[in-house]
Amino acid sequence: MKAAELRDKTPDQLQADLVALKKEQFNLRFQQATGQLEGTARMKSARREAARVKTILNEKAAAAADKEA
Repeated sequence: MKAAELRDKTPDQLQADLVALKKEQFNLRFQQATGQLEGTARMKSARREAARVKTILNEKAAAAADKEA
């Protein structure tokens, strides 16, 4: 998912996306540990997507803090 698409979402939607990505990361790690993981590139992309969501959440929080001050 692109950052521009993420910026259009609300913080609640971003939190839900982050939870889903964390669950996916857990499942991928579990599959890798048991030898069932075929596409290892998905681990990297899931980690980067979660970081992208966190970045957008931090940007939104900073913008909200600036508006209050």
